[in-house]
Amino acid sequence: MKKAVFILFFISCFYNSFSQVNNDSIDNKYLEDQLYLSLSYNILLNKPVEDADSPFSLGVSLGFIRDFPFNERRNFGVGVGLGYAYNSYKNTITFFDDKINDSNIIEEYQTKTIRSNIVELPIEIRWRTSTATKFNFWRIYGGFKFSYIFYSNSKLDYNNETISVKNLDVLNNLQYGAILSAGYGTWNLFAYYGLSNLFDSVGSNGEILKVRDFNIGLKFYIL
Repeated sequence: MKKAVFILFFISCFYNSFSQVNNDSIDNKYLEDQLYLSLSYNILLNKPVEDADSPFSLGVSLGFIRDFPFNERRNFGVGVGLGYAYNSYKNTITFFDDKINDSNIIEEYQTKTIRSNIVELPIEIRWRTSTATKFNFWRIYGGFKFSYIFYSNSKLDYNNETISVKNLDVLNNLQYGAILSAGYGTWNLFAYYGLSNLFDSVGSNGEILKVRDFNIGLKFYIL
């Protein structure tokens, strides 16, 4: 975590220096905030009461967003992007699964850790106070993000034994939710609220798991 913060600080300093050097070159067709990097805490919502003691988990994402301004000042428009995200979840959710065992017997498992590798597609409505010569400005970006988990690794507890499973079947690979980022200059607060269920399974109480992903953290924009 400390290394990630140091890297963000270094990039921030580099970006500010770069911006000052190029103050003399005015581009009336400028684009903003096309590269992003974020760090987040991941929280699982709507967990069963008996599984509600999970700690925070870490997430990292980076990618490219194509900026499409709508007006002449170029401070209002949309952004459509493509990126990669890594999320980890440390939890104690108990669920039933009938796809892990060759015997096709439904078994009860308790998750310890889930690590997912994700392709994400953010779509943002963008408002900012930028100009062609103003490199520090206020911004508010909101919209939706669609994600696809292309690889995951999970550690499960079963019969007092920890087993490792790749691409856990009870995970919903396709995820989507609302996103919001706001701030001034380099550093911005951002949040993601999942609107889709993270799992496709039933819990230990026999009810369908409606666990959703909530991320909150810092987002850094450049170029």
